[in-house]
Amino acid sequence: MAQRVCFVTIGATAAFDQLLKAVLTSRFLQALHASGYTTLLLQYGKNGHGILNDFDAAVAAGKATKHGIEISGFDFNKLGLGQEMWSVKAANDRTEGVVISHAGSGSILDALRIEVPLIVVPNTSLLHNHQVDLAEELAKQGYLVHGRLDDLPRALAEADVLRKTQRAWPPPNRGADPSGRGLAGVMDEEMGFYD
Repeated sequence: MAQRVCFVTIGATAAFDQLLKAVLTSRFLQALHASGYTTLLLQYGKNGHGILNDFDAAVAAGKATKHGIEISGFDFNKLGLGQEMWSVKAANDRTEGVVISHAGSGSILDALRIEVPLIVVPNTSLLHNHQVDLAEELAKQGYLVHGRLDDLPRALAEADVLRKTQRAWPPPNRGADPSGRGLAGVMDEEMGFYD
């Protein structure tokens, strides 16, 4: 069986424990297994190691199961996440997987440049949150799936559909964007930059 990777990143600056817990639920791991995934790789940030350790302890105690998924993680990669994101790309021994990311613009752009299916889950606990707007707009434009913590199996199924229709990044310059804003416009507006 070919390897199929789901890579989850919570970013480098803000904790997103809810996302880590959501991808370690039996429901989500079962959905990964049913979709042919073999590996779940977590970038869990500076405080997320305890969540993975708690999950491993629950598995050892028979209170949780991995559903046949190999699960590992790390805190941060000083060289960036390019290697981990590329591990999702199809190759000789791999079937194309998916990236699940917080809705930080840097992580989104990194995944879009590699052209792999991307599920973006906004961290709604952040102050002055722009992540929901960014995720909604890019999903509407066909670049990614806007995921929600309470329904990641649905987002995983949508990512398989997106795989066939995903728009390439950067978008070709074909004149005016139908929404009138494009990614730069959405980001400028969220950052408070107005013409």
